Amino acid sequence: MADIEKDSSAPPLTTEKTVAASTATSVSSGSGEDFETTRQRLLAQQELVKSAPPVLPITTLFRRKGPQPDLDQIATQPSVYDDPDVAKYFQPMPQYENRHRFDPSARWTWREELPLINKLDWKVTLWAFWAFFALDLDRGNISQANTDNFLEDLGLNTNDFNLGNTVFRLSFLCAELPSQLISKKLGPDRWIPTIMVLWSIVAASQFWLSGKTSFLVCRALLGMLQGGFIPDVVLYLSYFFKGSELPFRLALFWTSLRVTDVVAPLLAFGILRLRGTYGYEGWRWLFLIEGLFTLLFGVWSFFNMAPGPTQTKSWFNKKGWFSEREEVILVTRILRDDPSKGDMHNRQAVDLKLLWKSLKDYDLWPIYIIGLTFLLVAGPPDAYLTLNLRSLGFNTFDSNLLSIPTQFFGTFTMLGLTYASESWNERTYLGIFGQLWLLPNIISLVAFPDNVNPWAKFAVLTVLLSYPSAHAVHVGWTSRNSNSVRTRTVAAAMYNMFVQLGGIIHANIVRRSLATRGLSARSRC
Repeated sequence: MADIEKDSSAPPLTTEKTVAASTATSVSSGSGEDFETTRQRLLAQQELVKSAPPVLPITTLFRRKGPQPDLDQIATQPSVYDDPDVAKYFQPMPQYENRHRFDPSARWTWREELPLINKLDWKVTLWAFWAFFALDLDRGNISQANTDNFLEDLGLNTNDFNLGNTVFRLSFLCAELPSQLISKKLGPDRWIPTIMVLWSIVAASQFWLSGKTSFLVCRALLGMLQGGFIPDVVLYLSYFFKGSELPFRLALFWTSLRVTDVVAPLLAFGILRLRGTYGYEGWRWLFLIEGLFTLLFGVWSFFNMAPGPTQTKSWFNKKGWFSEREEVILVTRILRDDPSKGDMHNRQAVDLKLLWKSLKDYDLWPIYIIGLTFLLVAGPPDAYLTLNLRSLGFNTFDSNLLSIPTQFFGTFTMLGLTYASESWNERTYLGIFGQLWLLPNIISLVAFPDNVNPWAKFAVLTVLLSYPSAHAVHVGWTSRNSNSVRTRTVAAAMYNMFVQLGGIIHANIVRRSLATRGLSARSRC
């Protein structure tokens, strides 16, 4: 590696000298400040010119033969650790679980780093994808159940359904922050599989629903157990990926929601045909079979999840995922990107004092407000898509199949928006673009006469719900602006709580009074 460090093509080495020279005066003038204030001032004063990877890491999985970019350039990015006078303010805490692998003097090439990122994608991102698939399968299959006379079989109406959605979202919202705090104390690798197993049991138990009371109880239990899952996974992913890498992984994470909405109708197409088997309705079999799938995945997650990049060995995998050299690279690159990730142990609780301090971080509240509002337009048409299709005259199975195109196209628009956000380092205007996409479609639905061709309404609904969601961009934005593990822990939950609060608002836009007016009224919501 000594020869590599002398490579003139390595921009970080020249930048390190610049950083050291520019910060010497800043540190010397920091007397009289408390330790944390000095840290924040030094971070704000750094102008670290970082080099981009020669290829997008995930694309190396599909690399073709032919001329390749120079992967032997230094990949080590400049950081506050390059100046000893500054570095002393950013040392990982002694209890930090990866401290034994942190080496600020380490240097490595892209040829070493990119395969490690790919391995993380196979081990961590892919797991997160399927875990979210399982979550959305259990919380969203009520949409497919609706096409099989679910409400009629239980003697429920649209208002009861709305109440169930509200109870679910309110329970989901209230559980998010407590679940995140428990996860921070126990570790996401323990807590996430636990809640997956518990909610899968409740989901499968919907096979025995008997009326309004049991319906609302199951909705409440599902919300309580599923509420912390998303912020827990966001925190877990932040242990492995840099701030610039996280949004695209989150986009892949939320892509599973779209995939679920494609696969779920296909599964429902077959499972709902079991109506009459042993005298039970098809929707009962749907809840039971999909709940058992999540149960199996939750049990498997106990064995698949690793607490962190240096804690991958276990009794059934004694070699672990990485070599010692690879662990040095993974830990050092994370801390060079964000030194605050070494401030807490991954099983260290956030106490009430730290919780209050994180809640007072007013710089993050505008992002929370965005989370509250950005789904208000698309939420009602999305939640009632299958019911709207039924009202248009499509049968049960066609309604499920016709809901697939919106998920297919929405996947690509979301990934494209997230990739553009990181490429252009822009988040605000691209989020506005998604809302501008929705506007003409909503106007069209309002302007349509009641006797318009059903396929025209279907086309507009499909375009509307294929909008480029900025959800992953917002979550990555929140994580990147948190500046500490304890704030990141709280902020991930707070942002998602505001999203769920927005969901409660749009879940109650459609009321029975509108339902009696037919699809025209519902579509305009």
